[in-house]
Amino acid sequence: MVSVEARALARKRALIPAWSIPFDTLSGDGDSSLTLREFLERVVRYEVAAFHERENERRLLRVLSQRAIEDGAARGKITPGQAQRAHQHVDVESAIATALQAFMDGIYLVLIDGEEQKDLEAQVYIRDTTHVVFLRLTFLAGG
Repeated sequence: MVSVEARALARKRALIPAWSIPFDTLSGDGDSSLTLREFLERVVRYEVAAFHERENERRLLRVLSQRAIEDGAARGKITPGQAQRAHQHVDVESAIATALQAFMDGIYLVLIDGEEQKDLEAQVYIRDTTHVVFLRLTFLAGG
């Protein structure tokens, strides 16, 4: 598993909890060498698919707990599970384009095993022990 975290410059805590991506998802055909562009595309594809899977699970999982029944009875209306949220669809190609543009615009840095990656066409080597950090840069206002 490749460990991933998202951090922001000058913040002690991570933006979101660290997570893992299966190595074979990122290595594709088993070759651990790919360009940074290909690596970012694979990360985005994996995350969009995971997002859609979570959305589908939320739509299907609408179970009433004992507490939800009691709370609903106190209000005078018992509803089946959480209120239905609008289903969000994320276009994977648009998400990839946004991620690549943000990298090129310097919105975030990519560190692979502690080494900053600066060129989308540079070769990167991913192993199952690789640690990736996406570091969001925060710019000062007014300057």
